[in-house]
Amino acid sequence: MSNYKSIFITLTPTNWSLGVNMSIDWTKMRRTLQAYRNRELVKTYVEKIHQMKRKIEAEVTSEPLKIMNFCGTHEFTVTYYGLRSLMPDGVELVAGPGCPVCVTPAREIDEAIEISYLAAVITYGDMYKVPGTKISLAEAKAAGGKVHVVYGFRDAVELASSQPDKDFVFFAVGFETTAPSVASYIVENKIPKNLYLLASYRITVPIMRYILESKMHKLHGIIAPGHVSTIVGASSWRFVPEEFNVPLVVAGFEPLDVIIAIYEIMQQIYERKPRLVNEYSRVVTWHGNLKAKSYISKAFDAVDGSWRGIGIVPQSVWRLNKEYSEIDARKKYGVNIEHAVDIKPGCKCAEVTLGLAKPTDCKYFGKACTPEHPIGPCMVSSEGACSIWFKYGGYESIKARSYS
Repeated sequence: MSNYKSIFITLTPTNWSLGVNMSIDWTKMRRTLQAYRNRELVKTYVEKIHQMKRKIEAEVTSEPLKIMNFCGTHEFTVTYYGLRSLMPDGVELVAGPGCPVCVTPAREIDEAIEISYLAAVITYGDMYKVPGTKISLAEAKAAGGKVHVVYGFRDAVELASSQPDKDFVFFAVGFETTAPSVASYIVENKIPKNLYLLASYRITVPIMRYILESKMHKLHGIIAPGHVSTIVGASSWRFVPEEFNVPLVVAGFEPLDVIIAIYEIMQQIYERKPRLVNEYSRVVTWHGNLKAKSYISKAFDAVDGSWRGIGIVPQSVWRLNKEYSEIDARKKYGVNIEHAVDIKPGCKCAEVTLGLAKPTDCKYFGKACTPEHPIGPCMVSSEGACSIWFKYGGYESIKARSYS
């Protein structure tokens, strides 16, 4: 695999006080994108995948191979660039639970909706249309709720600071990637007095363990989330091959990244030597971003928590540390949602999130459920498998692009 190492570059996080500021050589970035979307390189590795599949069938196993691309952005790459159509028969790529707004429980969306009638709720665009038990934040705004959409937490801080006579609540959703910037403001005491936090973060490593321990389906390999791994480090996934004997590759998000990850997994299957490989070494280090992890550990406590349609996953949710309870929106507003419904009857979002069903297996897909009128959360976000399939599922061939 040494023939692709030469196109790796390094992007270095330099400042975590206000979030991620990347020191980037844009000329190298441009060349990297060209390389990782190079049609001929992709074709070369696709042929290697087909050759390896034949060797596996002849010498290891003839059973179909199921590989989970954990991250929603990986699912976008796989679907948009038609990578499934390039796989040999007997190699199935399934989506995983790597869409944060898809797994945010309806109960917590309902909390944000209830608070929106008492204070101004700020959140990300992806969360705006995600349905709670009955309505979304967008519908709550139409009904008189106060809801603002921002790009990042810094925007929320600036909005609250500009209107000190009003109370604001930031609906903090996401994985390990979005939590550090918020945590840094908390720890450094830079949050305005009129801004509170409705923490709804999910942690990806525990859900990975949950899927494997539950034995809900047999996975032959996992493509681990690259963005999350920049924070937690590649070492966080060691338990997958060591405890569950499943090959795992931390991969980037360009077509060649994913194709190389698939080839590496199949090579491990053939060799019968499951291991952890960091394909995304141009960004991901072994230990991750230590400063970001330090902020998170100081600001939040990991607790057992619910994932939408999945259930309680041990130590998989971050809640505010008691030291910062004065900014906890749940304590300030005393919200109490007695009944919530995560998945409406007939919706298959839970199964799609766990890789147990395809979006097209759902009777609502593309009919009653569309991005404009979503029934389930997987149809809303750009990282939701149903939304991705609705927009790009017809792409049959690879669409590798080049830059002039």
